[in-house]
Amino acid sequence: MKKAIAILLSLTMILGLAACGNSASQTEQPSTEDTSVESKADTNSAESRTDMENTENQDVQDHKVLVAYFSATGTTKGVAEHIANGLNADIYEIVPEDPYTDADLNYNDNNSRTTIEMNDPNARPAISGSVENMEQYDIIFVGYPIWWGEAPRIVSTFMESYDFSGKTIVPFCTSGGSGIGSSASNLERLTSGATWLDGRRLNGSDSQDTVMEWVNSLDLNLAE
Repeated sequence: MKKAIAILLSLTMILGLAACGNSASQTEQPSTEDTSVESKADTNSAESRTDMENTENQDVQDHKVLVAYFSATGTTKGVAEHIANGLNADIYEIVPEDPYTDADLNYNDNNSRTTIEMNDPNARPAISGSVENMEQYDIIFVGYPIWWGEAPRIVSTFMESYDFSGKTIVPFCTSGGSGIGSSASNLERLTSGATWLDGRRLNGSDSQDTVMEWVNSLDLNLAE
């Protein structure tokens, strides 16, 4: 009889321990439903961040930039290339059909070509070639040297050759000492419907960092 009671007590203890073990196992294991909820929350958060980043990138990519310039001696060309490289923008050189010679650029000669052109507000030297699909550009940098206090007349030809309505135009110039003066405002009068930002005189010796410091100050959110 005592032996039977001992066996019953042993079975009772074994069953009790087994029940406790199952309870602990159930408590420690997270439910499949909870794990799924957390996973979905993390996925949604990641997708939301990705959508925001894509939207911000799209805002930048939506603004297509062109750097157009005229450079008779190569000085303005260097600055234009700094801007185009810094913004990963398209670049277009305003090339005259009749190239300027050294004699043409002699401002000490009253009979030189440039002297005659700059003394005639209606002079419009012809341009070789044109900008393809100008309508695709939202922001256009226009660069030129200062001649007789103004932009060369060929730049006037360029400004009158396209419809700049709805575009933002940023003028810049190079010179031996003169500032941009009224050159930009005089070019602005040749356009309609465009937004003109304040221009800047830059030096041909300026580094790309110096040039891009000015570009970034325009708050166009285009430079990286």
